Amino acid sequence: MTKPDVKSSGVKELIDRIRDEGVHSARAEADRILTDAKAEAARIVAEAEAKAAATRNEARTAMEREQTATIEALRIAARDTSLELRSAIMSAFEEHVRRLVTDVTTDGSVLRDMILVLAGRAADDLVQDKDAVIFVPDRLADEVSAELDEFLRKSAVALSGDVLRQGIELIPSNEVQGGARVRLVGEDLEIDMSDQALSQMMLKLLLPRYRKILAEAGQ
Repeated sequence: MTKPDVKSSGVKELIDRIRDEGVHSARAEADRILTDAKAEAARIVAEAEAKAAATRNEARTAMEREQTATIEALRIAARDTSLELRSAIMSAFEEHVRRLVTDVTTDGSVLRDMILVLAGRAADDLVQDKDAVIFVPDRLADEVSAELDEFLRKSAVALSGDVLRQGIELIPSNEVQGGARVRLVGEDLEIDMSDQALSQMMLKLLLPRYRKILAEAGQ
């Protein structure tokens, strides 16, 4: 029998050992690389999730902030609109009252009666030994004079001597749009029954009640 080649057998064993060690080392390195890759992937995923969560939180916070700001803006807008509407209603009411007073105090017969009352008041309390003038709307002077003449002509009472007596004069005036004003000549004394004065008197009485009605309606 032939003896085995000891030298060849030793080389083969060395080669096998090197191969086995290489395979083991490569496998260990592969496992290490795979572990590191998994850890890195987990870290990347965790960071991505953390960033996504932070982004969601920021978006939610921004949305809540925007929602709060929007609600506040709407509240302020509603309040301002309510105030503007109430102011517009009050202005319209004031204008309506002024227009009604002007309409009434520019009616010929009404203005005639006002002048008779004012003239009587002036004759009784003011004139005595002084002259007085009654200012009437310029555009209505002729109509008022005609109304007075007609009234005095038909009246059974001799008003012409007591009411429109000498010393009281009707004066057309552009300053009076409706109603009339009595003024003593040379004196700082006046009875103001013009449309403006009457409107102010009525608004002083009516506006508080009207504001209360609006406030109750807005509750």
